[in-house]
Amino acid sequence: METTRTDRFKTAILLIAATGLIAGLVFYFSGRPNAANLIWIAGVVPALAALVVEILRSLRSGEVGLDIVAALSMSAALVFGETLAAAVVAVMYSGGTFLEAFAEGRARREMHDLLSRVPRTATRHRNGGLEDVPLDDIAPGDRLLIRQGDVVPVDGTVASETAFVDTSALTGESLPVRLAHGADAMSGSTNAGEAFDLTATREAKDSTYAGIVRLVEEAQASKAPMSRLADRWSLGFLAVTVSIAFAAWWVSGDPIRAVAVLVVATPCPLILAVPVALVAGLSRAAHFGVLIKGAGPLETMARIRTLILDKTGTLTDGRPQIVSIDSHDGMAEDDILRLAASLDQVSKHPVAQAIVAAAKERGFALPVPLDVAEIPGEGVVGHVEGRKVIVGGDAFVASRVGRRPGDHSVIAAGSVLVAVAVDGHMAGHLVMSDPLREGAGAMLDGLRREGIARIMLATGDRADVAERVTEGLGLDGLRAGLTPDQKVLLVLSERKHGPVMMVGDGVNDAPALAAADVGVAMGARGAAASAEAADVVLLVDRIDRLGPGIEIARGARRIAVESVVAGIGLSVMGMIAAAFGYLTPVQGALLQEVIDVAVILNALRALRIAPHEPTIPKPRAVSSGQADIAQGATP
Repeated sequence: METTRTDRFKTAILLIAATGLIAGLVFYFSGRPNAANLIWIAGVVPALAALVVEILRSLRSGEVGLDIVAALSMSAALVFGETLAAAVVAVMYSGGTFLEAFAEGRARREMHDLLSRVPRTATRHRNGGLEDVPLDDIAPGDRLLIRQGDVVPVDGTVASETAFVDTSALTGESLPVRLAHGADAMSGSTNAGEAFDLTATREAKDSTYAGIVRLVEEAQASKAPMSRLADRWSLGFLAVTVSIAFAAWWVSGDPIRAVAVLVVATPCPLILAVPVALVAGLSRAAHFGVLIKGAGPLETMARIRTLILDKTGTLTDGRPQIVSIDSHDGMAEDDILRLAASLDQVSKHPVAQAIVAAAKERGFALPVPLDVAEIPGEGVVGHVEGRKVIVGGDAFVASRVGRRPGDHSVIAAGSVLVAVAVDGHMAGHLVMSDPLREGAGAMLDGLRREGIARIMLATGDRADVAERVTEGLGLDGLRAGLTPDQKVLLVLSERKHGPVMMVGDGVNDAPALAAADVGVAMGARGAAASAEAADVVLLVDRIDRLGPGIEIARGARRIAVESVVAGIGLSVMGMIAAAFGYLTPVQGALLQEVIDVAVILNALRALRIAPHEPTIPKPRAVSSGQADIAQGATP
C-alpha cells in the first residue's frame, strides 16, 4: 500500500512540473512574462520540496546521491530569477524518478499472481464435520484433512494408514515419499496421493515452513542494499560541478555564471539515461519470460561471477520420467508401457500419472481397465483387454507372480522401479528418474561464455543422486544433503569470488535466494515462498531462459554506462562553456535538453538487445551402470 502511495506521489510531482513548464511557456510567448515566472515557480516548488525531503532521508542513512546537484541547480535558478531553467530541471528530475518507480511497480504487479498461491487456511475435523480455519487457529492435537494437492499446513503425524507426500520443495528429494501411519510429515510438503488425515504436533508459527520463512526474513534483513548505478557516479560528479561553479563565480564575480554551470551540470544523463536503459532492459527481459524486480537487481545481475543451482525442479524437471524399459519373457517394450498406462489411468499417484503421460506422448490408445483394485502405496491390479495386469512396486508385484524381488537389472541411484506383470508373469520393469532439463548443458556453457566463473550445485538430495544427474556438466563444486540454513552459508561463503546468483524453486531454497546478491526463482511451478524471496522470477518453466536474462542485463547496463559517459562528457564541456560566459542559464537548460535527447535515444537501444538463443540438444540418456538400487513404492 505504501509503495502504491509513493508511486502516485511521484506521478503527481511529474504532472505538476510538466504542467507548470508548458503553461508557463504559453504565458511567456503570449507576452505575459511575470505570470509565466509565477507559474514556473509553482511547478518547481513541489518538486524541489520533495527533493529536499529525499535528500535529508538519504543523508540520515549515510548516502550521497545525485539529488544534491539537482537541488542546487533548481535552488540557484530560483534565487537568481532563472525560473525557466529551474522548471526544465524540475521536469527532467521528476521524469527520472517516475521511470524508476514505474519499473518497480510493474514488477510488483506481475508478481501478484505468483504470490497468491500461499496457503492461508486448513481443513480441520470438528464434531463429526469439517471446517476451514486460519492457520493460526490450529493447535497441537487437531486432526486435519489433507486433500490431494494440498500443502501440509503444520508439522504433524500421519493419522491415516498411509500417505504419499512430495517433499521436493523442502528436501530436494525428487520423487514422492511414502509415509506410514504415525510417521512425521513436514509442513510445506505437498500431498501427492489420496487424501489423508494429519494430527498436528506443532502450531503453524513453530512448524518447519514457518522456520524457513523466518530464515528468509533474516537473510533479507542482513542483505546489503543494492546501490544504483547512477549513485556510484554522484560524488565525483558533485565535486566537479561545485568546483567549476564556484570558480566561475569567484573569477568573474557574476553569480549567473555559476547558475548556468549548475543548470548545465544537472545530471540528467544520469537521472534519465540510466533508468531508461534499465527499464528498457526490464521490458526486454520480460519478453523472454524473465521477470526482474527492479533496476537494482538488473544491475547486479550484470555483474554476477558465481552461479549456485538447486537440483530438483531447477536443473532437473522435478517430475518422474521413464528413462528405460526392461522387458522380460520377450514382451515388447511398447506393450509393457501401453498395458501399464491403461491400468494406471485409475490412479492419481504422480508416478502413475507420469506413466500415463509417457504413453500418450507416444500416441498409444489406452483402453479402459476393468475390475480395478488399488492398494494404496503398493500398486494397482485389474484387467486390460481381457488380460490380468499388475503394476506397482517390485516387491508388491513379485509377491503376486511368485518371483523373488530384485530379480532385474541394476538401476541408477535415485531411480524408481515400477514392475509390470501380465497374466501371472513378470512382463518387465519401467525405470523412472528425474533427468536433467533439456538444454541444461548448453545453458551452462553459454553462461560460462558470458563470464560466469564458478557454477555450483546445492541440493538437499543425496550425494549419489546429485553426482549421477550432473555427470559431465563440468561443475566447479557439488554440495548435497544441505538444509536451508546450510544453503545460506554456502551463498555467503561464495561471495569471496564475487557477486553470487542462486537459482531454486522450492521452499527450502527461499532463504538462500534472499541471501544471494541475485536470487532467481522458477516461478511457473515453483513455491510461492521462493518467488517472493527472489529478485528474479523465470515466468516460464525453462532454466535456459537464465542465459538470455543475464545477457540482456549486461547489455542494458553496458548501454546505460555508455550513455552516462557520453552525457557527462558533453555536460562537462557545456559547464566549461558556461563558466566562461558563453552560455546563459536558459541556453544551458536547452543544451542540456539536447544532451538528454541524445542519451535517451542511445539508452533506448536496450529495447533491441537480441540475446543468444541456446540450441536445445536431445535429452541426455540416463546411465544405468551404478549399483545403488532405489526401489520406490508405486501405485
